[in-house]
Amino acid sequence: MSDERTIAVYDERAEDYEKANAKLYELKDLEAFAGRLPVGARVLDLGCGPGFYAEKLAEWGFEADATDASAEMVGRAARRPGVTAWQARFDELGAEGAYDGVWANFSLLHLPKSEMPDVLARIRRAGKPGMALHVGLKMGEGEGPDKIGRFYAYYGEEELVGLLNAAGFEVVSRHFGTGTGLDGSPSRHIIVLAIAESPTA
Repeated sequence: MSDERTIAVYDERAEDYEKANAKLYELKDLEAFAGRLPVGARVLDLGCGPGFYAEKLAEWGFEADATDASAEMVGRAARRPGVTAWQARFDELGAEGAYDGVWANFSLLHLPKSEMPDVLARIRRAGKPGMALHVGLKMGEGEGPDKIGRFYAYYGEEELVGLLNAAGFEVVSRHFGTGTGLDGSPSRHIIVLAIAESPTA
């Protein structure tokens, strides 16, 4: 789960974060994700931040739920039209068969690596057969705090794909990019779109 310091940073810097990400840098990825969803699908923005992407999904006619561990972020997300938002940590995801898709855009990177398999299993259980899953993570090795105290875990391509496969997902697309985070540090990232595999008979 996100640690208390990470949550506190997002509570304190919510306005800065909202301004820095208002451009919707992953809009094309959201379009690809939405393209895998049925009409009127129910989706979860997991680690939603200020709720930009959940709002866009609602605008497109989807039923948009949104959760975040930061109370300040949830408050901002809840004010967006069509978005149902509440405060929750990753390990509090207990839904079963509820979602056609889960959007986890640069949120699971705040999870210790040791907890990633459990949370991916929770995501899989929360989804319907054939659910879509978007994951964005920073690339690298190890885990620890950034310059402003947020906890990060960094992943390699095959490491991430292996974790998704083990949780029952098939990766259907992936791409890479670079950016600058809230702490001012440049980074490389990977964005993956995956689909829940059918259970083996």
